[in-house]
Order: sequence, then C-alpha cells, then structure tokens
Amino acid sequence: MVDIARVQKELQECNKDKDSSGISVKLKGGNTLTHLVGSIPGPLATPYEGGTFLIDIVIPDGYPFEPPKMQFVTRVWHPNISSQSGAICLDILKKEWSPALTIKTALLSIQALLSSPEPDDPQDAVVAQQYLKDYQTFASTARYWTEAYAKSSSVGIEEKVKRLVEMGFPEVMVRDALEAVSGDENAALEKLCS
Repeated sequence: MVDIARVQKELQECNKDKDSSGISVKLKGGNTLTHLVGSIPGPLATPYEGGTFLIDIVIPDGYPFEPPKMQFVTRVWHPNISSQSGAICLDILKKEWSPALTIKTALLSIQALLSSPEPDDPQDAVVAQQYLKDYQTFASTARYWTEAYAKSSSVGIEEKVKRLVEMGFPEVMVRDALEAVSGDENAALEKLCS
C-alpha cells in the first residue's frame, strides 16, 4: 500500500523551492497521488541547458520500499535515456533504491545524469556509440533535440490551449494532453480525440 502521507509530504518538499531549483512535481490529471509529472531544468553548460524536461512518475504499491517508476516524457538525446521510450538507466531507480531516497532526490539524480552521462552502461546503444566516437555530433544532436522538444514558450502553449479549447475540449484536459506530448498541438489533438 502506498504511503499517501509520505507522498503528499514529498510533493510539498519538491515544490517549496522550485523557484531556485527549477524542480517541480504535480499530479498527472485527476487527484491520484500515484501518477505524477516531474519537471527538471536542463543543467547549465550541457547540451540540455535551457530546456525543461518532463518525467512521468508512477508510484508503486510498495513505495517507499520500491522505487518510483520514472521515464522521460520529453524526448531527449542521451546515452542513458531511450530516445524511443524515455526509459532511464539509473541505478537508484532499480537495485540501488533505498526508502531514505525521495522523489526529489531521484529527480536530482536524473538531472545529474544529464550532466554526467555513463556511455559504458547505456540505455540507448546508438546514442552511447555516438557519444564515445563522435562527441561533437552527439552534442549537436542533443542541443537540437533540446531546442525541438524541451523548449516551448509559455506564450506558444497558451495559444495552443486557446485553439484547442475553442474546438470544444475542456481546458484541464487540453493542458494535460499538451503536457503529455511536450506541447505538440497535433499529437495533443489526436490524444483528445481518442
């Protein structure tokens, strides 16, 4: 059984210093505390700088004795993150998890992983090979993906929300759909229509 009080406390902890850390967590639609969306800023002096990366977080029944299940929603080019599914190769999300860790420490660890890839233990072998053999191309691709998928102006998002609401969809559903597809208006429309 999920320790609801602990998850609520962790949510408050994650969000209390979001102005300085840039890290935040919120409920993913509905009011369930077992499905969340985390947001981390791309670390400075990396190809991910300036991007905001969304991470899907599912809290399992055994939490905090089992790790949260996390994967990137925002597409990212990184040796330890699947460029296809967003799966993350990080030891604390698997066998190195401890009940002393929190959602915030997991998100901080993921942010640190963006700064310090481990290409010898890859989640995405193609990206890892590029990182090891042609770092310049890797860095250019990672910067391009950050520009394309992790940077969206809030003005642009508000315009998309307005257009989709005008089509008759409820604003809350529109925002959730846009968030789930990293601001891609066409993909959000498909999601809303399905």
